[in-house]
Amino acid sequence: MMRLVNDPCGIFCILFTYTSIIYADYVVIQWVVLHTMQDSLWASFHIVLFNTFLLLLTVSHLRAMFSDPGTVPLSHTNVSLSDLRQVNEPLVKREDWTMCTRCEAYRPPRAHHCRICKRCIRRMDHHCPWINNCVGEKNQKYFVQFLFFVCIISAYTIMLVIMSWVRECQQCKMYDLDTRQTQVLHSVILIMESALFGMFVIAILYDQIDAIYSDQTTIEQTAYKRSNSLHRYLFSIICRWPKISRSTSKLNIRSV
Repeated sequence: MMRLVNDPCGIFCILFTYTSIIYADYVVIQWVVLHTMQDSLWASFHIVLFNTFLLLLTVSHLRAMFSDPGTVPLSHTNVSLSDLRQVNEPLVKREDWTMCTRCEAYRPPRAHHCRICKRCIRRMDHHCPWINNCVGEKNQKYFVQFLFFVCIISAYTIMLVIMSWVRECQQCKMYDLDTRQTQVLHSVILIMESALFGMFVIAILYDQIDAIYSDQTTIEQTAYKRSNSLHRYLFSIICRWPKISRSTSKLNIRSV
């Protein structure tokens, strides 16, 4: 089901993300590959491979953005509470289901209410403005794929820029000073963009893999641990990571 959350911050982050992707593709092709490898077969190889990774990144991002993260049906739908309890929850006791006081939906255990989407999400990990959607039970795999391809492209971009600086380029000597300065400027901006996005995404990817391995969402990890690490505090600002106080208990989370 196609869905787009009407969140100004999320829409801005999406526009910024695709602007960065288009700029990276432009610089890599125009100012890194063609500028320094135009007479080599490596130019075609790097252009095809880089754009293949970009295509995979875009597809995984769009699927994470438009996929249903696991929205719990509202109580005013035709689905009854008994039917809801039977869907993919054969071993869950009925008393484990709760009523959300915000959207008034009957929800299974480990479902949480998102104040941005204004709905309860099954196994909600967090709301990410970079996909303008929640990361939940049904779209977490697409989110992890998106993070993985961002890491690959960031490392690949930095490698290409360094190669263009180190590799001796006979054609580059033919360019005037302004052209060479422009090439250096674009390369510096691109390598800074790739390094910042890469470091940030690697940290998030590590958290996602840890959450999958431990079978605990970020909300649950944050609630059950006594202290929050520095990177989780930064994520709460940059990526709307769940900000839960130390005194939060399991009962409080399930009644949100």
